[in-house]
Amino acid sequence: MIRDTKNKALSLFLCSICGSVLIFSGLFVYFQPRLPSIETLKEIKLQTPLLIYSNDGKLIGEFGEKRRTPILYEEIPPSFIHAILAAEDSRFMQHFGIDPIGLSRAVMQLIQTGQMQTGGSTITMQVARNYFLSREKTFTRKFNEILLSIQIEQQLTKQEILELYVNKIYLGHRSYGIEAAAQVYYGKPIQDLSIAQLAMIAGLPKAPSSYNPISNPSRALIRRNWILNRMRNLGYIDHKTFEQAIKTPVTARYHGPQTELQAPHVAEMIRKEMIRRYGLSAYTDGYQVYSTLNSKYQQAANQAVLDGLESYHRRHGYDNSGVETLVDTLPDHSTLIQRLRKKPQLDGLEAAVVLSTLPQSAQCLIRSGDEVDLAWDGLKWARPYISANRRGPAPSSASDILKPGDLIYIRQQADGHWQLSQKTRAQAALISMNPNTGSIEALVGGTNYQQSHFNRVTQATRQPGSNFKPFIYTAALSNGFTAASLLNDAPIVFEDNNLEDSWRPQNSSGKFGGPTRLRKALYQSKNLISIRLLKTLTPKVAINYVQRFGFDNKALPNDLSLALGSAALTPLDIATGYSVFANGGYKVSPYIMSEIRNRENETIYRSTPKIVCTGCSIPPDTIPTEGAREEGVEKSETKTESTQPQPDAPELAARVVDERTAFIINSMLRDVILRGTGTKAKVLNRGDLAGKTGTTNDQFDAWFSGFNGNLVTTVWVGFDQPQTLGAREYGSKAALPIWIDFMRTALQNQPEIMMKQPDGMVVVRIDPTTGERATASQEDAILEIFKIENAPKESSSEASTRQKKETNSGSDTIKQLF
Repeated sequence: MIRDTKNKALSLFLCSICGSVLIFSGLFVYFQPRLPSIETLKEIKLQTPLLIYSNDGKLIGEFGEKRRTPILYEEIPPSFIHAILAAEDSRFMQHFGIDPIGLSRAVMQLIQTGQMQTGGSTITMQVARNYFLSREKTFTRKFNEILLSIQIEQQLTKQEILELYVNKIYLGHRSYGIEAAAQVYYGKPIQDLSIAQLAMIAGLPKAPSSYNPISNPSRALIRRNWILNRMRNLGYIDHKTFEQAIKTPVTARYHGPQTELQAPHVAEMIRKEMIRRYGLSAYTDGYQVYSTLNSKYQQAANQAVLDGLESYHRRHGYDNSGVETLVDTLPDHSTLIQRLRKKPQLDGLEAAVVLSTLPQSAQCLIRSGDEVDLAWDGLKWARPYISANRRGPAPSSASDILKPGDLIYIRQQADGHWQLSQKTRAQAALISMNPNTGSIEALVGGTNYQQSHFNRVTQATRQPGSNFKPFIYTAALSNGFTAASLLNDAPIVFEDNNLEDSWRPQNSSGKFGGPTRLRKALYQSKNLISIRLLKTLTPKVAINYVQRFGFDNKALPNDLSLALGSAALTPLDIATGYSVFANGGYKVSPYIMSEIRNRENETIYRSTPKIVCTGCSIPPDTIPTEGAREEGVEKSETKTESTQPQPDAPELAARVVDERTAFIINSMLRDVILRGTGTKAKVLNRGDLAGKTGTTNDQFDAWFSGFNGNLVTTVWVGFDQPQTLGAREYGSKAALPIWIDFMRTALQNQPEIMMKQPDGMVVVRIDPTTGERATASQEDAILEIFKIENAPKESSSEASTRQKKETNSGSDTIKQLF
């Protein structure tokens, strides 16, 4: 009887096994053809964000819903492999994709504790689910998961499976993959994390929200310590390491994308272009874009703009109208720090709360929890702001400016001391580009990008004022005028039926100089001379000519106000135009994207700008030249010859200004710095600098554009909603110091680059009053340079004397003066 019972039980067991095998085989035959190919895992493309870099590889922007930085198996720290195996699948290296022992253990944990600490799915099963399947809890999905796991183990190595796993898993706060999680929670690469931190990240796959060290640190700590204990029990770490690790406090906090170089406007420009090219896949396909930015120049530009705006606001007083004050008794430091962390972060500034004031100092708390002192040197400037042209009395004590509880902004100086600061009211923009290629080397579209994404370099159309005058003067030099031509600096009145009153333009000084040479009129920025010059040329001729600098004729008013820079142009427009002055007469186009690489790090795009050919070895007949004669004052927009470049040779920029005209206007703009409105730039102690200031009516806009042979830079200062910067805030005062600070760094240790004098020119001694050729005995004569056909005439006796003097002096005099 007992034997029969045993036989029946054995038979039943064998039948059950056979039945299970038959059912499994049948299910396998049914589901297997419907399974995806495991080969696709080897070609899988993970969603990877768009990364944007400077030309020397510094990160300036990251865009994409998922933060992910894929890594290779060899880059995974061994301690993390131990931690993730301890947490998720300790028998990973032994099983074939499913783990009956691990599954049984998970079931027992569920029965005994009501929780499954290790989970029933192997790492291989999670790979199958994450890459191929949904997360719905159905029998069909689970069976497919098992079959796929077995196939994955047959076709991939354990190392390949782990690499797929650690790069795919979601770990909270938009981080996908362990490298992204290390950056999000600790701001460091995964290789730099401690055992405790690695165990913390290893605890996240099970429940990224519940075990999150930021949002749920207490539960995360329990999970981490459990994993550390498992690592000890499995022999991955010794007892001493375990004890040290569990004593480590939770140090995780959120780290946003860590850019290495501040250039948010450039990152946004490139993001828009990538979306235009690739659509929304630009955010997920792992593109890497290298911009043209020079990180050294960009850092200098950022600092110069901040320093320039700080100086401007100091000149006009401390505006406390936006200062928030905490009422009643100050709360504890932790509460204050939380308040400070909610304050908007402004470029170069630190939010602080005033704790106390002494007669000539104040103590403040900053968001890091540190207490800092504001000494009197950092406070005494803060006369109350009343208006752009008025300030209140100078303070005599700190309490005249601040009181405990004030939420303020402070700024740390290079020497470590702190000074009172404020949110900027005015804005500034800086654009610097290589005039020989068009590559944008530095771009600051404004300050405090998080509060305003408006790019003032490319989007702010403002009147350039006198910054536009060199374009009118170049048109005149191309149509028969010379640097010595005389025009009358005298009052002028225009009657216009379209105006309510007569137009009586004036010089900024309010004074008149009488007959004045064009060279002097430009470096002294004489408005009345510019108007008379344009009137003689006619606006139509001038507009037709200046279009070759890249200006849209729709932005150029067809009237005499154009002479005073009434056109609506962006700083990028102006800098592009000035590049023609800097490079000797060629039109280059600005560009910001240098190279695009795909997720395999293969270059799929590289910029091929048209370049200036001065000094290159390309035969002269391949160089595009200006198509129309400059002497024809009625000609239309310049058309360039269509010339095919040599094989493998760069495409060449077209000449749009005659080289002799370019040389003369260059020398006139150098005089702006040597003896005109830009003399502050002489502090740079360079002889190759040229440029022009610009100021609009009532000082609404302040400009300076300047260059040498390798770099052209334009600076604008003003308000987004046009209003006066204040009396005497001319381009030379508000914009030029920013330009100087930037160029000081950008041109450091760079040799001077002087423009070579073209053929067909002559230097003549002239009378500085009349602009005519000077007599041999004239003592106050000066030298001026002319196109040979435009040089003042001379008598035969004067010609003989001149030839003797020129033979003795040679070209050294020309080099010295020009």
